[in-house]
Amino acid sequence: MKLAFIIDQLDSIKTSKDSSFAMICEAIARNHQIHVLYQHDLALLNNTVTGFCRALTLTDTPHQDGHWYHTSDTSAMPLYEFDAILMRKDPPFDMEYVYSTYLLELAETQGALVINSPRSIRDHNEKLAITKFAQFIAPTLVTSQAHLIREFLSNHQDIILKPLDGMGGASVFRVHSADHNINVILETLTHYGTRTIMAQRYIPEIAQGDKRILLIAGKAVPYALARVPKPGETRGNLAAGGTGTTQPLSTRDKEIAESLGPELAGRGLMLVGLDVIGDYLTEINVTSPTGMQEITRQTGFHVAGMMLDAIETGIENARSNS
Repeated sequence: MKLAFIIDQLDSIKTSKDSSFAMICEAIARNHQIHVLYQHDLALLNNTVTGFCRALTLTDTPHQDGHWYHTSDTSAMPLYEFDAILMRKDPPFDMEYVYSTYLLELAETQGALVINSPRSIRDHNEKLAITKFAQFIAPTLVTSQAHLIREFLSNHQDIILKPLDGMGGASVFRVHSADHNINVILETLTHYGTRTIMAQRYIPEIAQGDKRILLIAGKAVPYALARVPKPGETRGNLAAGGTGTTQPLSTRDKEIAESLGPELAGRGLMLVGLDVIGDYLTEINVTSPTGMQEITRQTGFHVAGMMLDAIETGIENARSNS
């Protein structure tokens, strides 16, 4: 099979933990052909959605960051010529990202199989998507109005504030009712009331970790990656210095995963990362969920293998339906 990965710059990929790298290695081990392209390599050319692609092979020492690949010269290829295209570009989810989803959605109408569904990526803001599953979330407010946030803070005393378009814990604030910096924090995050943000009641169980639960084709990987904040920090994100430890899914984790999994898979979201703190769903990651390598390394469960199985099944189903 011929697979295309739309990813960040190859030299920026940390091969010791990157999930796209894990999937590429597994695909090559299964003798699939791999091509890579960047977001700016997408184009509508002669009414056909085209990628300026590079064939990729692994070096003899693929685990050395920055020295793990060989690529061919760039060539223009209609996206429908691939068996599947994996959209794995990291946020920020800006207008360029939106334009890419429009092109990929058009490519679908021309016969391409895109993972995850570009329309569903666009429709599922990774912060706001949790509000569709209100039974699983902590008290939450979404607004740009400072007085509503102050009222929310007064009611809950200890809250988390975060932008709707961030990743890796960037610009996430914990605010107490007696915090003297609340005004400047609100001014900064809301851009003086012109930008919508999210407020959530603080969940003390963050001390035990912000759990990443991976859903693949609607089924949960049986282990979560709990990202435990470093001392003095409230964010568990690995990018913010958190430490990742795996653990079997709890009863509540399974309840959340079993409720969301089939519905999200039905929307064309083959790979999803649920973030759960304690018993509460906090984010639904659909752009480029990660955590595969850490789970595999610590438990022996082959997450990338599960993902490639799902991709191969998806390709077979697409062929039978065409």
